[in-house]
Amino acid sequence: MVPFIPFIKKHQLIEPSSTILAGVSGGPDSLSLLHMLLRIREEWNLNVIVLHVDHMFRGKESEEEMEFVRSFCLKNNVRFEGIQADAGAYARLHHMGSQEAARECRYQFFEQMMKRYNGSSLVLGHHGDDQIETILMRLVRGGKGKSLAGIQPKREFAGGYIVRPLLGMSRQEIMDYCRKEGLSPRFDPSNEKDSYTRNRFRKRVLPFLKEENPRVHEKFQSFSENLSEDEEYLQELTERGMNTVWRSGHGFAELEIDLLKRLPLPLQRRGIQLILNYLYKSVPSSLSSIHTESVLSLLSQSHPSGSLHLPNGLKAVKSYNLCMFTFEHEEKDPYLLELPVPGEITLPDGGRLTAQLVKEMPDAHLGKNSLLIKRDQVLLPFSVRSRKNGDKLKVKGMNGTKKVKDIFIDKKIAIEARNQWPVLEDANGTILWLPGLTKSAWEENEWSEDEFIFLQYHQQGSSRGQNKHDETGY
Repeated sequence: MVPFIPFIKKHQLIEPSSTILAGVSGGPDSLSLLHMLLRIREEWNLNVIVLHVDHMFRGKESEEEMEFVRSFCLKNNVRFEGIQADAGAYARLHHMGSQEAARECRYQFFEQMMKRYNGSSLVLGHHGDDQIETILMRLVRGGKGKSLAGIQPKREFAGGYIVRPLLGMSRQEIMDYCRKEGLSPRFDPSNEKDSYTRNRFRKRVLPFLKEENPRVHEKFQSFSENLSEDEEYLQELTERGMNTVWRSGHGFAELEIDLLKRLPLPLQRRGIQLILNYLYKSVPSSLSSIHTESVLSLLSQSHPSGSLHLPNGLKAVKSYNLCMFTFEHEEKDPYLLELPVPGEITLPDGGRLTAQLVKEMPDAHLGKNSLLIKRDQVLLPFSVRSRKNGDKLKVKGMNGTKKVKDIFIDKKIAIEARNQWPVLEDANGTILWLPGLTKSAWEENEWSEDEFIFLQYHQQGSSRGQNKHDETGY
């Protein structure tokens, strides 16, 4: 039996009568993988296409490797697709490491070929020792959740799947296969350099593990599969539990801390990870479990406010029972708008304020979202502006005035929301109302023959940074 067949069948990696694209560098892993595919090609009715990328790091040597793979394909009647991609130039252009650049160039090519040939699977030669190295590296770096399960046998990619049939085999088993089948793979000397983290694990840690258990790769693969299954179940519980805990929008997310704390701690951690994964278009490599624990620590502190800087400009800001996750932008400018009577204005946050002259009592009052005021008690025009230091308002049912700052604190308004909250004042500079937040002492409840102004506040969304529970979670 071809060595990789049991693993393929267990994980349903390759379907008969399908188009298979194989990434082949010419090394022992990918060459043995291609050889195994060719052994089952006729029986499984596979259309096999070989992909090769010369990253141009090693000049003529890497060119010769491309020609080696091309010749192997020609000899075995396999379609070959290869390119030269200057990964060094790509790295300089995009300010990234050479290995990261090489990977991006490689996978861009793979994706193009998958779409061109309508491939069902991209087959890669990662093996059991690679799995050990990956899991250990992620543990050491502070990986979290499913990432600790290492390399997945199958994952979606470019309309099909990336599959790795050799994860059940060790590097030594692959070398033995090459010798048995008379294969002469090429060897990349960069795999021996101690400058790469993976190579250091390979040369220093794996020999010890294999001395303790020569079949250690099987144990790590079993660990990977069990952890993946556990994580899938816990993720399902997390998404269900987080449904009413957080809300999201373009580039931000907001969660209610007391609701999060009702979840078990393992789900709290995964809930924070869920939010971070949503916000980052591409999760930065610097993000680790340390950041998740730092967010949980911020949410647990007794002080009502605080903030935390996360990678790539993401910031978590706690304000009472809310925590806002948002990418840092320039401070929003103060604003000043004139509200015509009658008329309507759109506020910077997307909400609206309307004003109309009325000669009879409106059919319905909207609580804190409306204000009925006598026309002759105020001086037009009205202005709507952002808050200023020292702002004070006469609140209905209170003697004297109250600082706007204290109203925000009492109502537990998030700091970001305070700076854009509308403040209504007349031409004398008298603050008449904080729309949507409190009842004004200027409000009239008894009707008379006087002319009245009826103001209504239409909020953008429903939370505005307050404690609301009626929005649908992401």
